[in-house]
Amino acid sequence: MISTVVWGTGNVGRLALRAVEAHPALRLAAVIVHDPGKVGRDAGDLGGLGRDLGIAATADADAVLATGPRAVVYAASGDIRPDEALADIVKAIRAGAVVVTPALYALYDPRGAPPEIREPVLAAIADGGGSLFVSGVDPGWGNDVLPLLVSGLGTDVDVIRCQEIFDYSTYDQPDSVRYLVGMGQPMDYEPPMLAPTVPTMVWGGQVRLMARALGVELDEIREILDRRPLDATVGTASMGEFEAGTQGAVRFEVQGVVEGEPRIVIEHVTRIHPSCAPDWPAPPDGDGAHRVIIEGRPRIEVTVEATDEHGNRAAGGNATAVGRLVSAIDWLADAGPGLYDALDVPLRPAAGRLGRRRP
Repeated sequence: MISTVVWGTGNVGRLALRAVEAHPALRLAAVIVHDPGKVGRDAGDLGGLGRDLGIAATADADAVLATGPRAVVYAASGDIRPDEALADIVKAIRAGAVVVTPALYALYDPRGAPPEIREPVLAAIADGGGSLFVSGVDPGWGNDVLPLLVSGLGTDVDVIRCQEIFDYSTYDQPDSVRYLVGMGQPMDYEPPMLAPTVPTMVWGGQVRLMARALGVELDEIREILDRRPLDATVGTASMGEFEAGTQGAVRFEVQGVVEGEPRIVIEHVTRIHPSCAPDWPAPPDGDGAHRVIIEGRPRIEVTVEATDEHGNRAAGGNATAVGRLVSAIDWLADAGPGLYDALDVPLRPAAGRLGRRRP
């Protein structure tokens, strides 16, 4: 079995612990945490498994990597600590580990990544013999392999549109929701995640990846942004109140322009309450969905609704993204050292997991 470390136990890491524990080819070897309050807690407790796994969380990453784990699921956030995340990941690769992570947006498309991010990773691969695969949590498969797969079902394809539509009141990450995305902030506040060029920095790699797979040249990548205020104060279960007049909904597009027309589009529609921006796209039911729309002949629309943690759609989306990463580990271990992307790594069937749920 492949000895696997989960590094980080927040929204993504909690789900990664479950995914590693459920995978028949993987063995959970260690858990690395940043929060001193989590040190010593059992991995089963941190993953919400309802049982102990006999593995106590540690903050000593160097000691864990010194044991030579074969794989690392790097689940710590790269949103507000990108330099630290890159340094951690490079360290794990140099230790010889297969690393899978959603934390380095720029490496969704390694070929187009800035040299200051790509070169340290390539150097670590050469030195230590590890490898890296980066895929998103929005989710990665919804902006690369799924739209590309569905596009092959059409005769003529005019536009590929990938949508994430979510109610962020269910997303228990207040700093990201309030300050990175700007929910509940005055309308003159500029959220860092929505600042010019940032959406392209985060999602442009997936647009370039799809363009490469489709064999088209991009003229440019363009951004479209719209924001709406709340008409009334609303309350949330996990993040408190969001006041009337503050930002309540965001809609943006990252558009891959081909011969003057937007042909490959990644669109996010995010609300803090369903009452805000009711004229924008909405999920068919519940608090969120991912959708791929192929405009062409025929017109094809695929909506994916995933639920986890008592029906939570945000958790379900994260869980499927984590599943994509964790399911890639055994393939990557066999493939050998390298820097991989979503066009390299196949979607894996749930071999050994059908009808099997661990107690």
